[in-house]
Amino acid sequence: MTKEEILQRLEEKRMQEVIELIEDAESGDLEELELVESLGLLADETLNEAVLTLLASLGVKIIYLRAEDFADDEEDDKE
Repeated sequence: MTKEEILQRLEEKRMQEVIELIEDAESGDLEELELVESLGLLADETLNEAVLTLLASLGVKIIYLRAEDFADDEEDDKE
């Protein structure tokens, strides 16, 4: 999927926040993106993979967190 196709699909789905992530990556303002591995970024798996591939090609380091790690952080916040 080309960058233009990705942006068009995101526009159709009104996913402005994801478009802004891509714009931030292009401008160098986004260097890392942390994601819970089991959730990803988008519910649409094909579009999710395309966006993550695009972000990585723009130099964004994708950091995957395990759901267990994320749950541990929430428990720490409660204390």
